[in-house]
Amino acid sequence: MFYISNINMKYKVEKYISKHKLLNPGSKVLVALSGGADSVALLLVLKSLGYNCEAVHCNFHLRGEESNRDEEFAKQLCERTGTKVKTVHFDTAAYSKEHGISIEMAAREQRYKAFEEQRARIGAHAIAVAHHRDDSAETLLLNLIRGTGIRGLRGIQPKNGYIIRPLLCVCRDDITEYLKWRNEGYVTDSTNLAADYTRNKIRLEIIPKLAEINPSVLDSIASTAQRISEAELIYRNAIEEAIKRVKKDNRISIQLLKKEIAPSTLLHEIIAPLGFNSTHVANIMESLDTEGCRESSNGKWRIIKEHEHLAILPQKAAAFCSVTLPAAGTVIAPGGILHISTGLFDGNIPKSKNFAILDCSKIKMPLQLRNIAAGDRFTPFGMKGSKLISDYLTDCKKSKAEKEQQLVVTDASGTIAWLVGERPSAQFSITACTKEVVIIEWENENPELQINSDSDN
Repeated sequence: MFYISNINMKYKVEKYISKHKLLNPGSKVLVALSGGADSVALLLVLKSLGYNCEAVHCNFHLRGEESNRDEEFAKQLCERTGTKVKTVHFDTAAYSKEHGISIEMAAREQRYKAFEEQRARIGAHAIAVAHHRDDSAETLLLNLIRGTGIRGLRGIQPKNGYIIRPLLCVCRDDITEYLKWRNEGYVTDSTNLAADYTRNKIRLEIIPKLAEINPSVLDSIASTAQRISEAELIYRNAIEEAIKRVKKDNRISIQLLKKEIAPSTLLHEIIAPLGFNSTHVANIMESLDTEGCRESSNGKWRIIKEHEHLAILPQKAAAFCSVTLPAAGTVIAPGGILHISTGLFDGNIPKSKNFAILDCSKIKMPLQLRNIAAGDRFTPFGMKGSKLISDYLTDCKKSKAEKEQQLVVTDASGTIAWLVGERPSAQFSITACTKEVVIIEWENENPELQINSDSDN
């Protein structure tokens, strides 16, 4: 029986690694080794499959002598198997208090940071962690209890960046049988035997109850999670296409959003990565049929409903005072960064609105950066006659919220040389006689908002 389990274990893991393209043959792998059954089996299986394994063990100093016992076990295991191991120590309680987060979250942040630092140090292709099929089922149920979207119902994914999970194809019983066949011991974390934490309650109480109804409940959940993962790919593609239809730069068309099959879900997918929750989404959706300007904020970002659009903007900063720009260098400003340089004109004029090339001979230095003010006028390059900046921005269909963040560059006389991110002034434009130029580049702090990010245990 154990011999068959051993063959099946190696075959399943090898096939799973190949199917999901987790590793290339002979790859160097950093194995997260706690000393528990799952991580011990992970190390042994990967070594038996010919991968070049090194290990990292984290001692969080949360369980007294038991934490030191685990560290010693990991060292002895690696010595017996000829595996290099790095032990990392943490004051997890102090980290938790300092950052105002739970002990569990503190340990998670610390270990994944340590994993990546060690991976980079040894040049490993991946970091292997020992989540298995039962862990994935527990994650799905945990997300379902807390409330989740379709992504949360996929369970744990086989790969996330450098993190890989080769054991998701096997269950806890497969792992313990494999270790019995190998005559290999392991340590047990006493906290995993207590029903104090939500995940442990699911593992020790809820799943056994579900198994009374369906003895194969974990297989059923795993199969459902796989189907949801495949469906999520279709869903994600549809979401990306819908976002292209309704969103341009930092603005969402209210009219086009309403025409989508599920406007509320689409809005949630756009703004949830910025920290907005379902309550924010509901309030914003309710505001779409009201008159006037409405604003929703989460402390870092604002979504302003104005006329026909929803504008996504960073939280309004304190009043920005005028700042003198250097002849060459970088200046951090609200919403972005200015890069300034001078040099001989080479005939190259970038077409991007984020660049301004000004004739040095026409400028009274130094340049200044400030917000627009009431009554500001300039002569847009390519146009005749001056124009109120407020009128120009209105013609560009800028919202009130966007106007309040608009910056200008002026010369020492106060004459506007560049409406940042829009147009330079014709008064400072390049001509055939231009020799020396000032080059200013505007780097938007958030050039494109990402629609989502992957995260799991």
